[in-house]
Amino acid sequence: MATINWYPGHMAKSRRMLIEQMRAVDAVIELCDARAPYATRNPDLDALCRGKQRILILNKADLAEERRTRQWMDYFRDQGLDAVKFNANGGKAKEVLAPIQRATQAEVERMKARGVNKTVRLMVIGIPNVGKSTFINRLYGSNVTKASDRPGVTRAKQWVKVGNYLELLDTPGMLWPKLEDQQVAQELAFLGSVRDQILDGEELAGALLTRLMAVAPEATAARFKIRTEEGEEPLPERLLELACKGRGWLLSGARPDTARGAALVLDEFRSGKVGRITLDQVPERL
Repeated sequence: MATINWYPGHMAKSRRMLIEQMRAVDAVIELCDARAPYATRNPDLDALCRGKQRILILNKADLAEERRTRQWMDYFRDQGLDAVKFNANGGKAKEVLAPIQRATQAEVERMKARGVNKTVRLMVIGIPNVGKSTFINRLYGSNVTKASDRPGVTRAKQWVKVGNYLELLDTPGMLWPKLEDQQVAQELAFLGSVRDQILDGEELAGALLTRLMAVAPEATAARFKIRTEEGEEPLPERLLELACKGRGWLLSGARPDTARGAALVLDEFRSGKVGRITLDQVPERL
């Protein structure tokens, strides 16, 4: 595949805004995608959030392998991060309110001792398409922010008051300037965190099918009705053709409609129709 990189101008602006607003918040809620908890965390955030309590939400946990999600939560907790799994599309707000309370309790009690009932302010951050706006809508109880399954929809900051004591700052998704690790870049593209329009969809779908056949071969072959010859290790473009033939995505003359097939392969993976799949392996803990 061609080299993947995407850092439009609004992301540089988002970085500046995040730095400016960091002093105004009591803690940070970082969202990543539970299907790729390593790839979907911006490495720049460690420095940008230094000195702030941070809660890590492994969002879209309903689409990831439960066992792997638990392993990732243990891994992050070993790193000193309060990690919580969540499904912003259907989870209950109380599942994340407890870690928020833990992260901000010291400051709340300090202000209470001075006779002030403090409103806790938190910044919600993460790369594009990990579900930040949907997460805020879930805590708010209705659609107060604009949410989409496309990256780059949120372009401006927005404060949202949740209950009597909590304010959340919705921020635009932010990648880092250069995606040097192209395996990470591919995973971001698979998950829709990189704008599809800058990519070759058929190349991307072929690469995704190759990856899925490595991590979840039975579920992938069953979903896309892929039939290979014994001992055959198809190239990505061949896998896409086999998926098109298996699912009946054909043009005249029974030719594979690879353009349509590519879009459907990506959509079905992203929506969880292939099954609960985790792309990232948990590092071995020493």
